[in-house]
Amino acid sequence: MKVFITILALAIASASGAAVPSAVEKAVNLKDISGRITNGYPAYEGKAPYTVGLGFSGGWWCGGSIISNTWVLTAEHCTSSAESVTVYFGATWRTNAQYTHWVSRNDIINHGSADIALIRIPHVDFWHMVNKVELPSYNDRYNDYNGWWAVACGWGGTYDGSPLPDWLQCVDLQVISNNECAQTYGTGTVRDNIICVRTPDGKSTCNGDSGGPLVSHDGNKLIGVTNFGTSSCTSGAPAGFQRVTYHLDWIRDHTGISY
Repeated sequence: MKVFITILALAIASASGAAVPSAVEKAVNLKDISGRITNGYPAYEGKAPYTVGLGFSGGWWCGGSIISNTWVLTAEHCTSSAESVTVYFGATWRTNAQYTHWVSRNDIINHGSADIALIRIPHVDFWHMVNKVELPSYNDRYNDYNGWWAVACGWGGTYDGSPLPDWLQCVDLQVISNNECAQTYGTGTVRDNIICVRTPDGKSTCNGDSGGPLVSHDGNKLIGVTNFGTSSCTSGAPAGFQRVTYHLDWIRDHTGISY
């Protein structure tokens, strides 16, 4: 018998109590939103200089990844109904960024049929606290990364129901096959554009981590964009990400970035 599990996107409304609009949920057909790095570890300053915080005008928080001097990659369920976003660069303490940029809706590109989005940012210079993460090359576009280890980082809650933490958290997770992931979520959710990780001992992405990076230990390449999990992030169920290799053409067509 198939076990049905409610899948939750991983954005979170701010403490102001503002509700996340239903349009934010449509890309993954969800009823609610949730998410956090659980049972991870505090990041040292400069560990993940490609990670940005995204504070949206509607009152919710997500993460993203710098992929060039002028582009950030994130999840569409974060951006789909946003009128604007403030990008926090080089923050280890969540709201104590090296600097911020405000971006209007005109500089947000939503995919439309997958839970991934681009944000065009003013040019930023790179240094040890603010830097890009490289995308996989076209030579890796058919690599499923099964068994690879990767690191996910974000400012999502650190336990079920927790507030957003102040300090950036990271967790090391192992990629699993889509067949294994589909045993939990079904093949209708786990398609070729999805990459999943195991979440042993309550270690997982889960509120506020949406859109954040999954970066391979080997080669330090961005292989996933945080998307979904279950209602309890410590349940041991897999966590799901958009598979970046699947979207290389789309990213190149909008940004010119390719390797």
